[in-house]
Amino acid sequence: MADDSARAPGAPLVVGVGASQGVPVDEVLTLIGAALADAGLDPRAVAELVTVDRKAREPGLVAAAAALGVPIAGYPAAELAAVGVPHGSDAVLAAVGTPSVAEAAALVGGGQLVVPKRKSSPTGRAAMATCAIVRRPHLRPIAEGGDGPPTRIEEAMTIPTTEAPHDLRHHGDAEVRDDGGALIDLAVNVRTGTPPAWLRERIAESLTGLAAYPDGRPARAAVAARHGLAVERVLLTAGAAEAFVLLARALTFRHAVVVHPQFTEPEAALRDAGHEVRRILLRAEDGFRLDPAAVPEDADLVVVGNPTNPTSVLHPAAILAQLARPGRTLVVDEAFMDAVPGEREALAGRTDLPGLVVLRSLTKTWGLAGLRIGYVLAEPDTVAALQRAQPLWPVSTPALVAASACVEPRALAEAEAAAVRIAEDRAHLLAGLAEFEEVRAVEAAAGPFVLVRIEGAAQVRARLRTLGFAARRGDTFPGLGTDWLRLAVRDRPTTNRFLQALDQALTLTRP
Repeated sequence: MADDSARAPGAPLVVGVGASQGVPVDEVLTLIGAALADAGLDPRAVAELVTVDRKAREPGLVAAAAALGVPIAGYPAAELAAVGVPHGSDAVLAAVGTPSVAEAAALVGGGQLVVPKRKSSPTGRAAMATCAIVRRPHLRPIAEGGDGPPTRIEEAMTIPTTEAPHDLRHHGDAEVRDDGGALIDLAVNVRTGTPPAWLRERIAESLTGLAAYPDGRPARAAVAARHGLAVERVLLTAGAAEAFVLLARALTFRHAVVVHPQFTEPEAALRDAGHEVRRILLRAEDGFRLDPAAVPEDADLVVVGNPTNPTSVLHPAAILAQLARPGRTLVVDEAFMDAVPGEREALAGRTDLPGLVVLRSLTKTWGLAGLRIGYVLAEPDTVAALQRAQPLWPVSTPALVAASACVEPRALAEAEAAAVRIAEDRAHLLAGLAEFEEVRAVEAAAGPFVLVRIEGAAQVRARLRTLGFAARRGDTFPGLGTDWLRLAVRDRPTTNRFLQALDQALTLTRP
């Protein structure tokens, strides 16, 4: 029997389900409905449906999750076998490896068992489904009321997922790829006016040496010196995107967690490599700030951006450092850190945090997206493992020359000056956006872009295109919906023209 707190409306519940092949959705829903009703639990409090991984795509379970409006997640049988259950079955143990799929799946993330395992009760045949219900104390309910219907649970939660509901491979360049240069680009976060002339010249000079195989040693040494590290802690890559693929394929881990909303390539790479990914969705109400306690203790791979794309939130280094521990790989994507004045809150160069992996990109600040150059900073063993997964000569000679050039003192000074200008231009953009009642911006923005929420943003975005501006849609980022847009920070004259266009676009949506 559930306790009084479990009966409270909105209390977050996890429903574990075991099922035979071909189980009808009606049987699953009837079973869950009866279990909730008998225990006095609010159906709106169900947060997710969980089962063994090989059943996570069973049509009857998928349909049941859809009917409940919750995600469905599958856990490996070996993981469920390690979970103690109070009401097991020897037959199930022999068949699956755990005495109860329903109870083990519900309890795998912790919590209180409020409805023990129970079977469905079909007429004329054996039961095809079992369920158990757990209350998770770390999932906090949202208070009811407001303008819309009650929300099941708050967005700041860990969601094991077997399906990706967002287009993880959609990026800002898709907004301008076929426009023929007709649109002012606020969708891509590459700094305008780059690469600078001096960098183009250095790259052009390297073309005379293309007959030789690339030699990455000088560039690797230059990057190591820039961060005060031994060269064994540096790996050069074809952009940060390659690093995500290498991490997914070369490292060993069981419980991957990605903090969203953020750049979607880390999760895409993990999924492509066959890994299950759990998502932590940060809430707009909390300013998209990360609470380290939201990361599950069993996570042995954690990926977080800083400053985070698309929220532009800069997490304190001390907060991220709390996530590091022996046995866990902590991946911090600092692709936009050089756009932050003083690179405050950077972890690049730290060697005191176990399992820390920092990714850097040189494509954004220096306009080298077409050249592909970035690097990894990590413990020597991690670097060696990633390097073994790389093909021979993964970074071209022009990219290596660019890497060396971009970490020279002159370049670092130029990047710092650009970061200061970006901060000033961002403040101007935020001030202009604040004039619109319909627009809510993430005020804590620290990167070269801002995230805004506008009711009917999809329509506004389409109208902006007709007015000559391309904005990045936000609904492809897990944790965001169709009312979000990301805007790259540009110079003041460009921003002023954009604000005028935004006023026109919003006028068409006003009553």
